[in-house]
Amino acid sequence: MTLQSRSSSPQRGVPMSTSGSSLADILERVLDKGIVIAGDISVSVGSTELLSIRIRLLIASVDKAKEIGINWWESDPYLSSQAQQLSQSNQQLLEEVKRLQEEVRSLKALTSQSSQPVTPPNSENDD
Repeated sequence: MTLQSRSSSPQRGVPMSTSGSSLADILERVLDKGIVIAGDISVSVGSTELLSIRIRLLIASVDKAKEIGINWWESDPYLSSQAQQLSQSNQQLLEEVKRLQEEVRSLKALTSQSSQPVTPPNSENDD
């Protein structure tokens, strides 16, 4: 049994797969309009929730994503060529913070020692 398209038919029903919609056409439409897939996964024992996962997936073209205000890939350091430089800068900043924290601790220790009253030497043993 074969399906044939009759152009002389007065009734045009639902277009068949032979009407020319290719995967590329469908993909172009999806990327042009965008599609959102959302879901939640929750694992609970009794009334205690052990795990909750939210899944959000947006499929759209870059132009459509920018149009709706999504452009996180432009500033993501792992997706840019500056990832190594940003990682090194971050490491240097962390080391500087640790050094400053140690310096603050030692200054606090010095000020707490200087605020304690100084006891004079014992004059009873000087006879």
